[in-house]
Amino acid sequence: MNPQTLNEKIIWLKLNEHTPLHTQCADKYAVREYISEKIGEEYLVPLLYHTKNPKEIIPKNFPNPPYIIKTNHDSGGGIIVKNISKVDWKDVQMKMSDRLAKNYYKTSKEWQYKNIVPRVLVEELLQDADGNIPFDYKIHCFNGKVNMIQVDLGRGTPNHYRNWYSREWKREPYKWSSKKDDGKFTDPSVDDVAKPKTLERMIALSETLARAFDYVRVDWYDVNDKLYFGELTFHHDGGYRPILPEKWDFKLGNKLNITQLANNA
Repeated sequence: MNPQTLNEKIIWLKLNEHTPLHTQCADKYAVREYISEKIGEEYLVPLLYHTKNPKEIIPKNFPNPPYIIKTNHDSGGGIIVKNISKVDWKDVQMKMSDRLAKNYYKTSKEWQYKNIVPRVLVEELLQDADGNIPFDYKIHCFNGKVNMIQVDLGRGTPNHYRNWYSREWKREPYKWSSKKDDGKFTDPSVDDVAKPKTLERMIALSETLARAFDYVRVDWYDVNDKLYFGELTFHHDGGYRPILPEKWDFKLGNKLNITQLANNA
């Protein structure tokens, strides 16, 4: 195999780059230690509770909402709680039990998920001054340097768009879209996104976290100019979603160097 495009190289890394650090950093609970050591715990979303027992997911164990209930070992959204009286807690326990029983590696074939010990996390729900979910900034790092920036707008709604920017905040001419639940795609919005005041800090922190990896996506939330770490992702969309126009899959792939790792494989 001689990977050339960015997607091909991501798939190659998925098949060949397996380290304990990848497992730690894919674990949404264990990664908190990595973040604290590298950049400081002030960037962590407050953790309100964690457990391996879904029956412990009851409101008396947490502070007042809002918060989000999710698992540490898979990919996907969580359950947002803003009013405990409107939640079917038995249903929440059942959903969390189902998720805890699944090994995400079996469906994704992403090795780093294989040995994560599953648990349920309850985190403070991040909201902006208007009570909205903040913009989601995803910083794609190649060989420890920021190369592309993804901004997701309107996540969890039919108006979920995805814009792409350079590290200088120049709008990029390509799209790398995911499929939404309604069958449509997270294509770029016609509207632009203002350059965040925290951009330079976001870039510097991302590069600190990315030094140990050939490719990694570092996710951030900006809440009223305060940064919160989201997660580390090693194989964006599994390397399966096309970058369009197709020439950009090759252009971006040319910027990611996996030669040293490939020679040692």
